[in-house]
Amino acid sequence: VYTVVLTDPSKPLPHRFSLADLERVSTVVSWEEKRFVWQDEAFKTCLLDLDGPPEAKRFNEIVHKVGAAAIAASKVDVSFTRIAPPVGQWWTDDSRGLLRTVLGPSGARKMQNLVLGKDDTVQHVLVAGKTGSGKSTLFHTIIIGLALSYSPDEVELYLVDFKKGVEFKNYASHLLPHARVVAIESEREFGLSVLQGLDAELTRRGEAYRGAQVQKLADYREQTGQRLPRILLLVDEFQEFFTEDDHIASQSSQILDRLVKQGRAFGIHVLLGSQTLAGAYSLARSTIDQMGVRIALQCSETDSRLILADDNPAARLLSRPGEAIYNAENGRIEGNNRFQVARLTDDERDSYLKRVLGLAEARGYTRVPVIFEGNAAAEVEKNHLLAEQLAAPMATTLPRAPLAWLGEPVALRDPVAARFSRQSGNNLLIIGQNEEATLGMLGIALISLASQIPMSDETTFYILDFGAADAPFAPFLADLAALLPHPHQYGRRHHLPTIINELAQEVQRRLEADESGAPPKYLFLCGLQRARDLRQEESFGPSYSYSDEPVPPSPAQQFTTILREGPDVGIHVLLSCDTVTNLNRTLERRALRELAMRVVFQMGAEDSAAMVDTPAASKLGPHRAFFYHEEEGRLEKFRPYSLPKAEWLKGVGEQL
Repeated sequence: VYTVVLTDPSKPLPHRFSLADLERVSTVVSWEEKRFVWQDEAFKTCLLDLDGPPEAKRFNEIVHKVGAAAIAASKVDVSFTRIAPPVGQWWTDDSRGLLRTVLGPSGARKMQNLVLGKDDTVQHVLVAGKTGSGKSTLFHTIIIGLALSYSPDEVELYLVDFKKGVEFKNYASHLLPHARVVAIESEREFGLSVLQGLDAELTRRGEAYRGAQVQKLADYREQTGQRLPRILLLVDEFQEFFTEDDHIASQSSQILDRLVKQGRAFGIHVLLGSQTLAGAYSLARSTIDQMGVRIALQCSETDSRLILADDNPAARLLSRPGEAIYNAENGRIEGNNRFQVARLTDDERDSYLKRVLGLAEARGYTRVPVIFEGNAAAEVEKNHLLAEQLAAPMATTLPRAPLAWLGEPVALRDPVAARFSRQSGNNLLIIGQNEEATLGMLGIALISLASQIPMSDETTFYILDFGAADAPFAPFLADLAALLPHPHQYGRRHHLPTIINELAQEVQRRLEADESGAPPKYLFLCGLQRARDLRQEESFGPSYSYSDEPVPPSPAQQFTTILREGPDVGIHVLLSCDTVTNLNRTLERRALRELAMRVVFQMGAEDSAAMVDTPAASKLGPHRAFFYHEEEGRLEKFRPYSLPKAEWLKGVGEQL
């Protein structure tokens, strides 16, 4: 590094700055008597004739080239392969004492390590960096580094990304064996369920420690011989937990505080990342103060003081992506260590993940992570409960309350399902303008029930299809009906009076015979808004007949009877409608009360309040719905199932 320093002797120098000290180690050229003099005894008498500046055009060319070269020279590009452990050392590290992984070079010869568990203060990590600062690259470096150094028995990862992107998607698609949870474009509800799961694990480990009479992870593993792995929870854009003042924010704050304060003894570590720590939506300062490791990438002076310390604005001077400050002294200035995050390309990351998965398969690791993809519809192929039901032999006894699976929950629990017990109101309404989504749910519900209901000589399933005939998915219900081994009837508009009349008479017969235990029957009605025969009759008085014969009930009246009386005798209705307006046009208010189970997609606040007693459905985004059970007072957000793939349906037909 060569430095050219210009100084004006007539101006005062900075405080305590000695120009003589600089002159002793420099070549000095000074302006004396209208000429430059080289301050050297051998050359002092020589005439120093300096070159003049080039022409303006040439001058600009030089400046642009030097500027481009300076920018290129300022880039520090260190490949992850330089810091990755050799293949022979993969999965050889032991996490009993601590977790360690290399982040990148610090200076010319040193490497910066992330170390967790070394002592009571070095347990949790706070990361801040503006857009483009290299925060995502840092996270990938940490995840891949841990996955190469430690086996799944030594470390478990919980990865939650609230950002509108797919940074963690590769860990889901490659089934990273260390990952227990991978959440992409996560919902606040799902993030809270992850925290609740870790809170339960904290309690479980506490009980195990008490049983073994130990206080540290290393002592527990040594005494019991069990490989209790360390856990790292990594949450990107964690402030999403606190964007609303509700029970989710309150519970999240409490659990995070508990994990940060108590997790260190049980090998549970928390890494929280954000673009900024400023603003109202953030974690309590008392919790942040417990996070001893701070990593600051490029950020504002305000964020530098928030993530490091009030008197430590050093991060504002970071000038390039990936340049960062590692501080394991709770942000104090003396703890600052500059380093450069290693570069890990997408292709390199995929290559490492494939090799890690191969290593896991070779060693017999079969566990797969729980995957939540907030930017996609749920896939019924991943419903393990339905898969087990389809693989089991055909049922020979009637279940007390068959389940119709509807989608994946926005939480760590079993798929969302409507339970059809024999009591009034146990009918299902699906209301939304996405006809493909409602059709998919009705179809999966039909498959779910068919897998649980024993064969019968009587018709079990009635399907009235009012779907748009020109839609690309129009044949779906007809094709699905053809796969059913149970007796069934499929029809369109002109079949409605016959099917409704048959079911209404069966309801009446069972009521008169008190046959509450008769085989169940299910009416699937897709597209209620197009079923004109079921609309309320606009009459201002009773109907009269000019003969002595009683007027037969209309299909609309019979349908109301089925809704009201059917569930008690095992006859249930599952129907879809596009809007609340069309629903009210077709069904009278007392009939609506018989649809106690409801699935609602995004709709206006007033319609939402009318359907599920809250305007919350007005805030639903794509691939989201609410399941509402009026009698249970239950409201649950979930991701509805999309139309199943043809290959999966073919397999279902063979299993049924």
